[in-house]
Amino acid sequence: MKLLGSLTSPYGRKVRLVLLEKNIPHEFLNDPPREPGSLSARVNPLARIPALVLDDDTCVFDSPVIAEYADSLNDTPILIPRNDTYARMRVKRWEALADGIIDSAVVVRTEGLRPADKQDPEITARNNKAITQALAHAAHELGDREWCEGGALSLADLALVSALFYLDLRQPERDWRGTHPNLAAWFARISVRPSVQASFAA
Repeated sequence: MKLLGSLTSPYGRKVRLVLLEKNIPHEFLNDPPREPGSLSARVNPLARIPALVLDDDTCVFDSPVIAEYADSLNDTPILIPRNDTYARMRVKRWEALADGIIDSAVVVRTEGLRPADKQDPEITARNNKAITQALAHAAHELGDREWCEGGALSLADLALVSALFYLDLRQPERDWRGTHPNLAAWFARISVRPSVQASFAA
């Protein structure tokens, strides 16, 4: 199978981390949809990344669907609980929180790329406030635990670390580490995992 993404896409990083943690053989293709000849623009009807192209050419999109599909392929490890509906909800809620941080960060970046006279400060402020609130919620929920949910690595951790990497990339001025030292300590520990380091390589 082929994972179409980019080295800066946080949604792509999340699903790549799932594949790497579960040792699922795949080929990663750096394939931004805006580039001429992009495969993702041809095979994904939404013309977005990430997209997972299976061996029979089925295209799986978008990141929550890819992550859930990939997690179902083997049990080592199980990243989304299967037999506990409440635990499953909590992991998926962490994913939604992380994706929401990314969504708002993308809006802020997009707004900032517009000509100054076309930017809407209210949109920027509203989305930055959402990020701030989401980070505070994440820090509160994490507390002093080793993992976001349960007693082992889950999709919750992979989604959140991807969101925080994206904040570092697009909002380096945001001092989330100073505001939430427990998140900073958790992030430092997760960041050295081999899968996370591998996710930065083409």
